Amino acid sequence: MGKFDGVLLATDFDDTYYGADNRVHPANLEAVDYFKSQGGTFTVSTGRAHRTFFPFLALAPVNAPVVLSNGAQLYDFDADRMVLETTLPVTIGPDLEEVAARVPEVSLEAYHGEDIYIWNPNRWTWFHLNKAGTGADEQPIAAMPQPWGKAILHQEHPILRKAQADILAHWPERYEAIFSNPHMLELTAKGSTKGGMVLELARRLGIRREHIYCVGDNQNDIPMLAVSAIPFAPANCAPEVKDWGATLLPPCEEGAVARLIEILDDRY
Repeated sequence: MGKFDGVLLATDFDDTYYGADNRVHPANLEAVDYFKSQGGTFTVSTGRAHRTFFPFLALAPVNAPVVLSNGAQLYDFDADRMVLETTLPVTIGPDLEEVAARVPEVSLEAYHGEDIYIWNPNRWTWFHLNKAGTGADEQPIAAMPQPWGKAILHQEHPILRKAQADILAHWPERYEAIFSNPHMLELTAKGSTKGGMVLELARRLGIRREHIYCVGDNQNDIPMLAVSAIPFAPANCAPEVKDWGATLLPPCEEGAVARLIEILDDRY
């Protein structure tokens, strides 16, 4: 028994818990250990898929299933099993071929199980794959096997804004299309968001909504922040998150999650 029994803390990974300096601030690790020792439930809610998050699992000592692929997956690493998964509709391939015809500058990264496929890669594609520590197979869009858990379009932000508007204008009932950083537009099935999957995890764990706390830095985290009792963000978050109204913490590289746990320590 502890003061954080029945409390769920879900953190985004990149640029919230894991910094641009490729490390987790030691204060975060110490604070997470304390939070769990007092009965707290700690997890990660990330845009990364199983393949690209697993090598970093030791840096995030979770004690609950992890939300992956922007809310398309809930994975229990202790049991090594998928708890829940959604996939993009089979229309995604032809639809993105249409988008590529109208916005030919974009590149595509598609996730099929543990396999990653790319088309028309650009420097942002290679930057992302290098940061994730993984490779990918280059294929025509039509040749990529289905189903996909998620897809990512890469390019400069104004071009991706054009692609996002195109997708949401043509198929708003099919897809979530949301930025995880200025050069990555991520697509999941309609309704598959970090927020929805955090709520599902809390339901499965018997944790009440008023004891869910989430922290994230970018547009794809806003659905998760919206279900948080207090929405938190590191000070170096995207302008959209600041404008949305998240409670600001120190920057990621200065131990944002540790400060959040200090706030919870006072709250409980």
